[in-house]
Amino acid sequence: MTRDILFDPLVPWTILLAAAVVAALFILVGAWRGLRGWWLRGLAAVALLAAIANPSLQEEDREPLTDILIAVVDESASQRIADRPAQIEAALEELQADANARPNTELRIVRMGDGEGDEGSLLMTTLSQAMAEEPQGRIAGIVLITDGRIHDIERAPNLPAPLHTLLTGREGDWDRRLIVRNAPAFAILDEQVNLTVRIEDQGDAPGDAFVPLSISIDGGPAMQFDVPLGEDMELPVNLPHGGMNVLQFETPVVDGELTDRNNAAVVQINAVRDRLRVLLVSGEPHAGERTWRNLLKSDSAVDLVHFTILRPPEKNDGVPTEELSLIAFPTRELFIEKIEEFDLIIFDRYRRRGILPSAYLENVAEYVRRGGAVLVSSGPEYASADSIYRSPLGFVLPAAPTARVVEEGYLPLISQTGARHPVTAGLDGAPLDSDAPFTPDWGRWLRQVEVTPTPTASVVMEGIDGRPLLMLDRIGDGRVALIASDQSWLWDRGYEGGGPQLELLRRLAHWMMKEPELEEEALWVDPTGQTMRIVRRTLSDNAPDVTITHPDGTETTVPLTEVSPGRFELLWEAPEIGLYRLTDGTLDTVIALGPSAPREFEQTIAAADALQPLVNVHEGGVMRLEDGVPNLRDVRLGRPAAGRDWIGITPRDAYLTADVSVSPILPAWAFLVLSALFVVAAWLREGRR
Repeated sequence: MTRDILFDPLVPWTILLAAAVVAALFILVGAWRGLRGWWLRGLAAVALLAAIANPSLQEEDREPLTDILIAVVDESASQRIADRPAQIEAALEELQADANARPNTELRIVRMGDGEGDEGSLLMTTLSQAMAEEPQGRIAGIVLITDGRIHDIERAPNLPAPLHTLLTGREGDWDRRLIVRNAPAFAILDEQVNLTVRIEDQGDAPGDAFVPLSISIDGGPAMQFDVPLGEDMELPVNLPHGGMNVLQFETPVVDGELTDRNNAAVVQINAVRDRLRVLLVSGEPHAGERTWRNLLKSDSAVDLVHFTILRPPEKNDGVPTEELSLIAFPTRELFIEKIEEFDLIIFDRYRRRGILPSAYLENVAEYVRRGGAVLVSSGPEYASADSIYRSPLGFVLPAAPTARVVEEGYLPLISQTGARHPVTAGLDGAPLDSDAPFTPDWGRWLRQVEVTPTPTASVVMEGIDGRPLLMLDRIGDGRVALIASDQSWLWDRGYEGGGPQLELLRRLAHWMMKEPELEEEALWVDPTGQTMRIVRRTLSDNAPDVTITHPDGTETTVPLTEVSPGRFELLWEAPEIGLYRLTDGTLDTVIALGPSAPREFEQTIAAADALQPLVNVHEGGVMRLEDGVPNLRDVRLGRPAAGRDWIGITPRDAYLTADVSVSPILPAWAFLVLSALFVVAAWLREGRR
């Protein structure tokens, strides 16, 4: 219960003060003249002024409120390494026990995780939100349990009470970090890309001069290097294939190191071909020759070298050589000296005529085995004795001719394998269900060479009575394709509606160029934020489960669902950003959501440098939890609020008013009676004189 005197004057305060001044002057004059009752007249004036001031007595019934101690707990990724989680829980337990032992203190615990994306530790943002939810007049102290590595210090709020920081971690902690800089999103295939790699130690490190570094591309075998510690190193990289190249850099974990989360980095570079160099060799003029040329020349990214054999060596028509305007076929230059410069060689209705010696064709076969690509578009000559198959090149071709050519109209169809193969899957309206009956709205072809595929070849299109029409195969490091017909040009000419010749050729070329998105057996991830679209392409009917290794080493196994023939997918929400490894037992891939080493792991050694100026505002303290949890003490605001083993909080003496009553001290008439009594007493005293 508290009591206060309130005044509610009957006239404005200015008038009341003026009346008080006038009364004081009269009293002073009376005292100066020696009137015996001057003080009684003064009391009469006071009683009269008090009546005008209208005093009241206010009584409040107050309920005391507890002081609030806010504890903000940093549970971001960097606080989940080593024994920091155990330190946090032990500190909270002791703080809670200490607060419970105090008669008038309440502990508010606010936990904070990682910010969205790669924002890091937003400790000040969390503190501002926690303070906004509590009455400022009750906040007696603030405790931050953190490693001090925060990323929003500029958002620090105004503090109504002392701030203290309890640091996790250990004095002797150290960590090793791998950094990859200036990695482009795109690069030109076969052109060198320079990356800057740096490995640095933080904290009480052992001080090695050189450390091992492994580099792998697309999850392949790792290359091992020893690199200097603490120095920037320029690393030239040549991307091995078009499309997305995933480069993984890693340095092994050393005993005593805080975490391995920043020991690896993933760089994803999309390699694009500057130019696709194609050599087109037409064995003889025919209706489809110009179609091949127009298709290849229509793409500005294709450098085409086209030769048509118009005059075979055995031709003898009596025309003098000096009168011929034909260009001699530069066989040695193309097939010996510069063959490696071509990305794709196309033989269009080529037959053996002695122009290309067997040694040259053997060199083409070796070109395939070393990683080159050959496409054969065959006509009747493929079934003849002069077939290119009956040369050293035949050892790498995907099908052998039976010497039969079928002349009749037929509709090219995608085979069961082709419905799952990326070259032909979904080609211009092909069905999503490989078992469903489907007749494409394509034009017919009019001729097909009967062939027998090799055991390793994939038949992706079929013709007359299900005979193989388009076959693909891998030979060594290279790839080959065979079209058992010379009639594909009918699609380009729009015969009976035409067909997807351009798209088919584009896919064929990119498959032969080993583009990852056209691989038959592939595992990759399309990330969007923290959502992964896991994609497994296979020619099999089923896809094995995928095991996902999280950045912290835990594993999750997930099944995939077939969304189209040969394509299995799953949308999976990752719990945090970082480096993820995926495997189905056969194929492996890595993906980095956000940076592979997030902002939380740029600095992992606990330090309070960023927080120290804020702690000093109310003379708070910074203490390490490895030295023990400090006790709570009461301190006055402005006094030092931390000692060797204690931290101070400022009692706020907050209360809640339950009831208020206001009553006049005396009725107005009582003041008038008192004033009159004092006046009469003064008159009697002065009259008696």
